Amino acid sequence: MENYKVGDIVKGCVTGIEKYGIFVNLDNYYTGLIHISEISEKFVSNINDYVTIGETIRVKIIDKNDDDYHLKLSIKNLDYRINKKIRTKIKETSKGFNTLKEYLPVWIEEKLHKIDNN
Repeated sequence: MENYKVGDIVKGCVTGIEKYGIFVNLDNYYTGLIHISEISEKFVSNINDYVTIGETIRVKIIDKNDDDYHLKLSIKNLDYRINKKIRTKIKETSKGFNTLKEYLPVWIEEKLHKIDNN
């Protein structure tokens, strides 16, 4: 069993996500909660934008209860990503590939014209 201290930065596995926070398992004994207020300095509208279940992340211990092996954790102001994958949202458009379909013949014609003139 680990001897965790307040202020330690340790690795944990995300085991659950709720509206109010993230559940993290640190080892066979200790589990913790990252309250939504400890995720970011910015407003957090969707916790799933930050982590996924099963992901291993770095967390900072901000409070400890040895009686029930429960920790209060934080990822605020912490480089918590271990694999450094960048999450970006792709905006869906109502046009889909229509724009590409419309302009592809025009682009081909422009390039062919440019080739013919050189």
